[in-house]
Amino acid sequence: MKNPFRLLLFLFLFMGNTVSSQNVIRVQSCSNDLISQQVDSLKNLYSKDGYMLLKEASISMESEYEMPVIVPLTEGSWYQFVFIGDYSSRLYEVRMYDWSERMVIYRQKRWGDVDGNVISYSYIPKISQFHMMKTVQVNKQKKKNLCGYVMLFKRTAGETGSTTPGTSPTTSVAPR
Repeated sequence: MKNPFRLLLFLFLFMGNTVSSQNVIRVQSCSNDLISQQVDSLKNLYSKDGYMLLKEASISMESEYEMPVIVPLTEGSWYQFVFIGDYSSRLYEVRMYDWSERMVIYRQKRWGDVDGNVISYSYIPKISQFHMMKTVQVNKQKKKNLCGYVMLFKRTAGETGSTTPGTSPTTSVAPR
């Protein structure tokens, strides 16, 4: 009586694992010359402004699918987040949530905007905790293998460089 039960349990667990593993989107890096040039320019700009690069990643994305990035942030530190999407996409969005799943940042750009494929924002967390940044881009012609690039900078102590033109650090919560 116990052996058939164990066999059924094993088959159920095995079948459940194979079915659920088919829906996983695996993170893969990508390469795009235009994005690489933008990345180099932004790294240079932010390093001159007193920021150091903490994390960066190129990500192969699918159109209309969010790609989450989870980062630990320290209370009172000044961070600069940058997302660069595929130039041929028509819409780019970044949403950032704190550990309580409250949206603290929402930014959207369209293809026709100046620097339309780059979303950049400053943020100073009120408490030390993990934050999740969800990036998405919409492309009607190319549904898969869209290149995206994410960077996280932190202002170094003692630096008094100016902020990025037209931006200031965000410490408030986005409207609900």
